[in-house]
Amino acid sequence: MASKPPSDYSEGSIRVLKGLEPVKQRPGMYTRTDNPLHCIQEVLDNAADEALAGFGKRIKVFLHADGSVSVDDDGRGIPFGLHPEEKAPVIELVYTRLHTGGKFDKGKGGAYSFSGGLHGVGVSVTNALAKRLEVGTYREGQVASIAFSGGDVVDKLSVRKQGSDDRKQGTSVRVWPDAKYFETTALPMAELAHLLRSKAVLMPGVTVQLHDEKKKETQTWQYKGGLRDYLMQTLNGDPVIPLFEGEGFADSNENFAEGEGASWCVAFTEDGQPVRESYVNLIPTTAGGTHESGLRDGLFNAVKSFIELHNLQPKGVKLLPEDVFARASYVLSAKVLDPQFQGQIKERLNSRDAVRLVSSFVRPALELWLNQHVDYGKKLAELAIRAAQTRQKAGQKVEKRKGSGVAVLPGKLTDCESRDLGHNEIFLVEGDSAGGSAKMGRDKECQAILPLRGKVLNTWEVERDRLFANNEIHDIAVAIGVDPHGPDDTPDLTGLRYGKVCILSDADVDGSHIQVLLLTLFFRHFPKLIDAGNVYVARPPLYRVDAPARGKKPAAKLYALDEGELTAILDKLRKEGVGEGKWTISRFKGLGEMSAEQLWETTLNPDTRRLLPVQLRQLDFLQTQNLITKLMGKGEAAARRELMELHGDAVDIDI
Repeated sequence: MASKPPSDYSEGSIRVLKGLEPVKQRPGMYTRTDNPLHCIQEVLDNAADEALAGFGKRIKVFLHADGSVSVDDDGRGIPFGLHPEEKAPVIELVYTRLHTGGKFDKGKGGAYSFSGGLHGVGVSVTNALAKRLEVGTYREGQVASIAFSGGDVVDKLSVRKQGSDDRKQGTSVRVWPDAKYFETTALPMAELAHLLRSKAVLMPGVTVQLHDEKKKETQTWQYKGGLRDYLMQTLNGDPVIPLFEGEGFADSNENFAEGEGASWCVAFTEDGQPVRESYVNLIPTTAGGTHESGLRDGLFNAVKSFIELHNLQPKGVKLLPEDVFARASYVLSAKVLDPQFQGQIKERLNSRDAVRLVSSFVRPALELWLNQHVDYGKKLAELAIRAAQTRQKAGQKVEKRKGSGVAVLPGKLTDCESRDLGHNEIFLVEGDSAGGSAKMGRDKECQAILPLRGKVLNTWEVERDRLFANNEIHDIAVAIGVDPHGPDDTPDLTGLRYGKVCILSDADVDGSHIQVLLLTLFFRHFPKLIDAGNVYVARPPLYRVDAPARGKKPAAKLYALDEGELTAILDKLRKEGVGEGKWTISRFKGLGEMSAEQLWETTLNPDTRRLLPVQLRQLDFLQTQNLITKLMGKGEAAARRELMELHGDAVDIDI
C-alpha cells in the first residue's frame, strides 16, 4: 500500500478567532439569519430592561427610509467612562466584546436585578452583523457618541456637555443591518408590531412607539389593563367560560429570590384556536419552557383538587394535565433572577426551578378562586372531563395480533396505564438494577420500563427473519407493537403502543455503546419509527454536585451531563461566592447508582429531563448507512481502522 503524501496540517493551520469574528463566521449560532429582527430585538431588550428596572417610561422604534432602524429610550444611558480593569470606554466594550454588560451584576443593589441578559450574547452580535451602528448616550449632564462598522470602531468616542435641546438621560442606537448575513433585511412587520405591543402589555404605564418613515405612520401602545385586556383582545371575541388572572412574587422569607414570581391571565374557551404567549423578564419565549410547565402543573393540580373536593369525576375517567390545558389560552410573564435559556435567541426557558416557582403561586391562587366561583369551577371541570373522555375513547385500541393469537407482552415489561399515544412512552433501560430504579421513579400513568440485560445484539447484518431468535430484540418488538421492516416497506403502525420509544443507558462509554447498538437496530429494522419521530435518546447526568446554601438560595443538588457542564456549574458556584471545596462532586458509575427520586428528577420528568429526538434528513440516509456499515459491519475492520486514524483524536476517553 502506497504511503500517503505528507499533510499540510501544522501549527499554522490553527486559527484563533478573536473579538466578534466568531459571530461573523457563524452568525446562525448567535441569531436568526432569515431576517434581522432578533438583532433589533437585542437592542430593544436593553431598552426594556431599563424600564423593567424602573428607570424608563418610553421606548421609541424608528424604521428609517434608508433601511436602518433606531431604538430610543429614556433610561439611565450607557456608562461611557473607562472600565476600571479593561481601561477602555465601557460603551465600547458593551458593543465589541461578547458576554459583556451590566446584567452580570446580580447582587443586591446591582444595575439589573431582573433582566433577559446573561445567557445570550447581546448587542455585540447586532454590532458584528451591521454595516454601521451608531450609539448616543445621555447621562450625568453629558452626551457621548460612538460609531462602529462590522463590529469595529470607526468614529471614536466623543463627549460633550448637554445642551438645552438635549434630553436628560437615555440611549439612542441606530443600526444598518449588513445584507450579506441575512436572507432579507426587511423586517417582518407583524412580528415586530406584536413584539412591541407585548412589551407595552408587560410593562403597564410604559409607552412603546413604532414610527415608519416611508409610510409616515406611527403606532403607539400603552396598556393600563395589563394581561387581561391584552388576552381578551387577542382572542378576538371567542366566548370565554372562566377567566382567571393573578400574580405572585417571592418575599425575603421564601425559598426563591426576592421578587421572583409570575403574573398570568388564563382564559378557557370551547371553540377557536388557543392563544398562548409566555415571557421571562420581558423576553418572549416562543418555544415555551419550564415556566409554562409550572403554569400547566399549577392549573392541573388546582382543577383536579376542585373536582375531587366536589366529587365531580365520573367513574373510569382518568384526568391528565393536557385535559385541563387543551382549551386554555394564556399570557404568562415570569420574573426569574438568573434565567437559563436554550439557544442564543432565548426561545425556550430551561431553568428547572421555574416549574416549582410558577406552580407554587398559580396552584393556591386558582384553588381559592375556583372555590369562590363554584359555578365557573364546575364549567371548567366539565370541559376537562369531556376532553379526558374524548382522549380515552381515541386511545382504546385492540392489541396487535400475531399469527393466530394475541402477542403476549414480555414478562419483564412494566407497562403504563394509559393507552394514549400522545402521552405514552417506553424506556429501554440498560440493566436490571437501573430498571428497578426507573420502575420506582417513573410516572406509572404514562411511562413503561423494559430492562435489557447486557449488550444488545449487533443487528446490522442480521436477516429480518432471524431477529426474533434473540430474546431482547423479540421483547422490544412485541413491547413496541410494531414488526421489523425496511426503509422501503409500509409497515402496519396501528399497533404502536407508545408515542415515544426512549433509549436510556449509562452516561459512560459502555452506555454509549448500548445506545449505538439500539440505534443500529432502529435504523436497520424499524426505520419508519425514526421517520415518524418516535425514537429518542435520554441523557442522564454523569456528575452530581452537592452545593451548600448561598445567599438566599438553599442547598441544592446540581447535575451535569459531562465535564463541560461540570466546569460551568463550578464556575457559577465560585461567582456566587462559594469557597473552593465547599461543594461535593459525585460521579455516577451507572444509572443503578441513582435513587428513584434522582432518576425521576434528572432523566424521567418531562419538565426537567433532556430527551434527544433521533432525526434523519433524507439527504443523510446513504451517508449514515455507509458510516454505520464501517462502524458495525463484521468485515469492515480496515475501514474502521482508517476511521479511527482520521478521527481518533476527537474522541473523549472514559477511563
